[in-house]
Amino acid sequence: MRPCIWLAFALLGLAACAERSPKLALALNWKAEPEFGGLFEAERSGAFATRGLAVERTGGPGAPVVQMVTARQVAFGIASADEVVLARDRGSDVVAVFATYQTSPQGLMTHAARGLDSLAAVFQAPGILAVEPGLPYVKYLEKRYGFGALQVVPYSYSIAPFLDDPTLTQQVFVTAEPIAARRAGSDPLVFLVADSGYDPYTAVVITHGQMLRDDAPRVAAFVAALREGWRGYLDDPNPANDVMGPLNPEMDAVAFRLAAEAQRPLIETNDGALGGMRTERWSRLADQLAELGLLTKPPEPAASYFANPE
Repeated sequence: MRPCIWLAFALLGLAACAERSPKLALALNWKAEPEFGGLFEAERSGAFATRGLAVERTGGPGAPVVQMVTARQVAFGIASADEVVLARDRGSDVVAVFATYQTSPQGLMTHAARGLDSLAAVFQAPGILAVEPGLPYVKYLEKRYGFGALQVVPYSYSIAPFLDDPTLTQQVFVTAEPIAARRAGSDPLVFLVADSGYDPYTAVVITHGQMLRDDAPRVAAFVAALREGWRGYLDDPNPANDVMGPLNPEMDAVAFRLAAEAQRPLIETNDGALGGMRTERWSRLADQLAELGLLTKPPEPAASYFANPE
């Protein structure tokens, strides 16, 4: 049999295997955006299918992803590292298997015209701060810098207040609000929360500990496919962006391109393989959450994540 014919039969066999395999549901925690680019590329390119995996997306904005994984309603979900540590502290057996952002994309956006030169300066200058008060990183910032000079208001999930008020600072993802504000003619200046020392892995893929115990090879195959998808997306985001575009009409092609460019240095670092995680990062995060009084018992950082071999 000719090699090319053999390869065609092999690929057909793998695709058929993927169709017969139970679907792996993956719950997203937001809309289709570049932060999920590697996932969509893994689907588009066949990285999942060639490993015999059939992945089905669910969830979206407001989805209780951690609870869904805890209840084993889905095989995988997207969360943040601090959510994982907090959930495990409350008795949930959720485990991180892949960390998309090696540097957290969470930040504070203020106006460049204010002349502030650091994250600390934001908290020393009078103004308005729009944030979600209950978030761990907000508690961390309050403890480190204090909010004495600021009027704190609820985050509105919109850049409209920022565009209207030159004294307002708001929480952002660097891949979203700053891009929209700049395109609207404003002068956004962004300081990463990571600069404060609070830098949890973000857009983390989680699963249930029981799935790891029962089916570690399939979890490892999923992680390998996702890593391949992210490699492909980082090399060329356009094909996956074309797939995500119709699913999120609020973003146009330019916004997708700019977001992909903005997130690249936060994903691809010199800290190991794409999606990789280190125990010391989890330990530091757990210590910070404990210092904030958010944990009820001593954490087990190494139990929070799955160290998948490259």
